[in-house]
Amino acid sequence: MQTILSVGIDALAYGMVLFVISIGLSVTMGLMRVVNLAHGAFAMIGGYIASYAVQSLGLGYALAILVAVAGTVVIALPLERLLYRRLYGAPELTQVLMTIGITFCVIGIANYVFGPTLKTIPLPELLRGPVDLGFRTIAAHKLFAIACGLAVALALWYLIEKTGFGIKLRASVDNAAMAASLGVRTTIVYAVSFAIAVGLAAFGGIVGAELLPIEPYYALRYMVTFLVVVCVGGAGSIPGALLACLVLGLVDTTSRYLLPEYGEFFFYLAVIAIVCVFPRGLMGRRA
Repeated sequence: MQTILSVGIDALAYGMVLFVISIGLSVTMGLMRVVNLAHGAFAMIGGYIASYAVQSLGLGYALAILVAVAGTVVIALPLERLLYRRLYGAPELTQVLMTIGITFCVIGIANYVFGPTLKTIPLPELLRGPVDLGFRTIAAHKLFAIACGLAVALALWYLIEKTGFGIKLRASVDNAAMAASLGVRTTIVYAVSFAIAVGLAAFGGIVGAELLPIEPYYALRYMVTFLVVVCVGGAGSIPGALLACLVLGLVDTTSRYLLPEYGEFFFYLAVIAIVCVFPRGLMGRRA
């Protein structure tokens, strides 16, 4: 029973970290129709800024998160204006080549500025120790990651489905010309959506640094993982991305507990099986 509980908590925490990082990619792919393979690079940037803010500037963990998310968005917005805006409506191959190029540029800059070593983000005292739930103790930072994932899922669902901005975003995706003729400033809608996606990536990179360590090749190491989550859940589907992260997190964590010598074999086996049964993802939208 202790093993089952340990696997369940670890899988839930890992799945929620994947969700917080990947949901921004789901938004850009499913709603904005941009295959942004540089998404993991923004998570890495957020982690680097947070590490620098805590260790070199002496900022608290919460303030470092705010500074890192804001800093990542500030870095990303010029890229959206100068590069990504040219990709809206472009062929998928063009999008892939451009965003992979951005990824390698970010990796090179990270190596030059911060060096090739792994960076840590020291946790506050509140998140370092275990939390006693009565029947067992659980690492506080794992509970924090789970809470962050649930909060992000609820907030993003409400933003897209229940607010005026969400209506404008969906209208811009369905028919940008018609939306613009009705007064929707589509360029601003896309820029704000991109900023939200990047901010979530940075936030996930920071919160998940204990499970997905920040290092210069982070963007490449987890690129396929983030992309797989979106494909399995269904691009643009928030419940789908959440369900995909929980399922894949459970499969990956369980296999690492019981059969660690197989590495990620069962993770990708589950991906193949799900995609074969659900070609559009678990909750993918029809074109």
